[in-house]
Amino acid sequence: MSVRSWRPVLLTALACATIAQIAQAQSSAGSIHGRVRTQSGKTIAGANVLLRHLAAGQTYTQDSDATGQFRFTSVPEGEYEIVVVASGMKPMNGTRVNVAPGQPTETVIRMDQDNASAVVSVVAAEDTVAARTAPSQGSLTARSAQSDVRDEFVRNFTAPVVDYTQVVQMAPGMFSYSPNGPGLGDTKSFFRGFSDGDYTITFDGIPFQDTNSPTHHSWAFFPGQFLGGANIDRSPGSAATLGPTNFGGSINLLSRILEPDQRISAEGSFGTWNTSLYSLEYETGTLGRSNLMVNAHEMKSDGYQTFNKQHRDAVSAKYQFAVSENTQLTAFGSYMDLRANTPNTKGGTRAQIAQFGDNYLISGDPTQANYWGYNNYHVKSDFSYVGLYSNLGDGWKLDDKLYTYAYFNNQNYNGTTITATSGTDKLNSYRTTGNIFRLSQESGAGTLRTGLWSEIANTNRFQTPADPRTWVDAVLPNFHEKFKTTLLQPFVEYEIKITADLKLTPGVKYSSYKQDLTQFADNGKTVGNLGGAASIEHSATYTAVLPSLDLHYLVQSNWSLYAQFSTGDEIPPSNVFDVKNANVTVLPKSTRTKTFQAGSVFKSDAFTLDVDAYHITFDNAYSSTTDLAGNTTWFANGTSVSQGLEAESNLVLGGGFNLYANATFGSAKYSDSGKWIQNAPRDTESLGLYFQQGGWNAGLLGKRVGKMFNDNGAVHEAIAIDPFIIPNLFVNYTVKNLTSWLKQARFKLSVTNLTDKHSIVAVSPFAKTTSAPAPGDVLTLLPARSTSLSVGFDF
Repeated sequence: MSVRSWRPVLLTALACATIAQIAQAQSSAGSIHGRVRTQSGKTIAGANVLLRHLAAGQTYTQDSDATGQFRFTSVPEGEYEIVVVASGMKPMNGTRVNVAPGQPTETVIRMDQDNASAVVSVVAAEDTVAARTAPSQGSLTARSAQSDVRDEFVRNFTAPVVDYTQVVQMAPGMFSYSPNGPGLGDTKSFFRGFSDGDYTITFDGIPFQDTNSPTHHSWAFFPGQFLGGANIDRSPGSAATLGPTNFGGSINLLSRILEPDQRISAEGSFGTWNTSLYSLEYETGTLGRSNLMVNAHEMKSDGYQTFNKQHRDAVSAKYQFAVSENTQLTAFGSYMDLRANTPNTKGGTRAQIAQFGDNYLISGDPTQANYWGYNNYHVKSDFSYVGLYSNLGDGWKLDDKLYTYAYFNNQNYNGTTITATSGTDKLNSYRTTGNIFRLSQESGAGTLRTGLWSEIANTNRFQTPADPRTWVDAVLPNFHEKFKTTLLQPFVEYEIKITADLKLTPGVKYSSYKQDLTQFADNGKTVGNLGGAASIEHSATYTAVLPSLDLHYLVQSNWSLYAQFSTGDEIPPSNVFDVKNANVTVLPKSTRTKTFQAGSVFKSDAFTLDVDAYHITFDNAYSSTTDLAGNTTWFANGTSVSQGLEAESNLVLGGGFNLYANATFGSAKYSDSGKWIQNAPRDTESLGLYFQQGGWNAGLLGKRVGKMFNDNGAVHEAIAIDPFIIPNLFVNYTVKNLTSWLKQARFKLSVTNLTDKHSIVAVSPFAKTTSAPAPGDVLTLLPARSTSLSVGFDF
C-alpha cells in the first residue's frame, strides 16, 4: 500500500471535489434552517447534513453545530431532499422541503439510534453544555453501565502515538500501563478485576481477538489515528451484544467520522526518546452521495526502555456511499507493519534495575544473552469490512457486515545462554473471516432484534529452537499446531414497550465454538513424538445458552434508570491440548459469568452524573492434572465475585472550564478463600480539569490506581502493589482561516507522567513459593515523563 498506489484515487477525488465546489457557487435566493435530533429529542452535533436540489442535482453540505443546528443560505428555489449521517445513528434519507425565494424554510430532522445494529451506542452531543464537553459519559438510552469517549478526547487529550488502551484509560474502573512509553508496547487494560482476554474488543461493532487465546494486541491493529472514539460496556451486555468473550464486558472502538468538506492534512510530532510520527490524511468531503478518507502515517521511537525500539507504518481508508435514500454502504480497510526489539519478558529484574537504572530491559552487548539483536518482533496486520444498512420499510431494518482480518507475528527471542538452540523462532498467525447479520422491526408494541454472527478462523502457530546468532532453526519444534475455529452466535431479543418511557427487554443468545486441531510431532516439550506419527488430529466444541433481561425507564427527558441481568462466557484457550500426545480425558467447559447491575444517568446544563452498582459471579480458569499413564484431566478452580460502586460526572465551571471525575470502589475476590484476584485494585479514581474555548483545548488529567496484588503462581496476594498515579497534560491551539489555501494550523503539547514517578505497577516473582523480594523478580515500572510537540496543517 504505497503512497504511489493511492495517487490515482486522490487525484480523481480532488477533481470531483473541485467540480462539486464550482456547482455550489451558483446563485440562489432562499434559505433552509433546521435542527438534528434523536427520536427522544436529544440534539446531535457534528451530523453531516447534505442538501440535494431534486431538479438541478446541485448538492450542499455542512455539519450541524453544537446545538444540532444547520443553516443553508442563498440556495436556489425548488424542492430539496435532505440526507443526514451521524456517528452511531442510522442515516436519515428522503426528507423533502420546498424553498421559496426570499423566505426561510425550517425543519427538524429526527434520527433513529438502532441498538440492534449498533450495540456501540455513541452518544451524540446532547443539548446541554455539560454533555457536550464531557470527555466520557453514560448515555440516557444505555441499558447497562457504559461510558462513551468522544472523538474530541482522542484528538485533543491523548499523545500522538497512543493506541486504544490510552483512549479508554479515563473511563471508570479502567486502567492500563505501558512500561516503554504511551503507545510504544503491547499494552493491556484491566477493569472490575478482569484482565485482557476476559472481555471483548470490537471495531465498528466487529469483534476481533487472538484465536489461540481471546486476548488482543494493542500495538498491532488500531492506533489513535484510526479511532474516532469508544464505548466501554462494563457488562456482558444484552443478547444482541455479540463477541467471543463478553465475559466481563466489551470495549467498542469506533472509526473516524467522515467530514463534509474536502481537506488535506499533514502532521508531524516529535518527542522524548527520539519519538517521531509523520501523518498525511486526505478527506474528499461529500461528493454527491459518497465520501472517502485516507490516512497514512509512520512512527519511530527508541522507547523508554533500553534498546526497545519500535517502527510502525500504517494506512487506513474509510468510504461511505448512499446507494439510495434508504440504503447506505460503508467500507473500511487498514494495514499495519510494526517492528520492535521487545524481548519475551516485559521488564528488567530487580538486580538489573538496581545496577543499570529504572529503564533497563535488554543489553547492547552481543556477548550477553539478552542482547537486543536476539530479541525482536515483526508484526503485520490488516482489518477490513464492507457494511450495508437498509431501511426496508414498515419498521424493518437490515444491517450486515462482511469482514476479514489477519495477524502475522514472527517473534525471535533468546533464553539465558547463547547456544545453537537457546533462541526461539516463534510464529503466531491467523486469518479470520466472518459476517454479522442483524434484522430489526419496530412496531407500536416494541422492537424485535435478531441476527447471526458467523466466523471462521485459520491459525498456524509454532515455536522452534534456534541459534540466536544466525536464526537457523533446529529440526524439531517445541510445538507446532494448525487449527480452524468455527463460530456461530444467533440471537433474539424483544424490547417490550410497556409505556413510551418504560421498556423491558428479554433476550437469549446461543454461542457455539468448534475447534479442529492438527498438532505435529515435536521434540518432546509439548505433545512429544506421537508414537512415530507425523501429527494427530482432534476437535473440541463449546456451547452455551446466554440469557439476558434489562429494564430501562426514562424518568424525564434528561434522567434515566436501568437494571440488568446478563450472562457471558469464555472458551478455554487452544493450549488445552498442549499435553503429551494431546491426551485429554476430560475437556474443560467454557467459563461463565452472571452479572447483576443497576444504575442511573442524569444530564443538565451544569453537570452530568452516571452511577451504577454491580455484582458479578464468575468462574475461574481451569487447572489440569496428568496421571502416570499420561492422561490429562481438567478441573475447575472455583468461582469469584466482583462487586462495587462506580460513578462519573462532568461539572461545568464556566469560562470554558469543566471538571471531570470518576471513581470505582469495590472488590474482586475468590469465593473459597476471600483472597483478592491479581490486578484488581480496591479503588480507582480519575480527575480532569479541561479548558475548551476559542482555539484552545487544554487538559490536566490523572488516573489513580489503588492497592492491588500479584500472584506468584502458587499463592494469591503474594505481592502487594502500592497505589500509583498517572498524571498527563495536554495543551492544543488551533488557528483557523489563515489564508485562502491554508484552512487551519494546529499546535499540540503532550506531557505524560507529568510528575515523573517510576512506580512499580506489576511484579513477576522469580520464586513461586515465597513472596519475599528476590533479585530475579521481573518488575514492570511506569516510564519516565515524556513530552511531545505536534504541528499540523489543513489545506
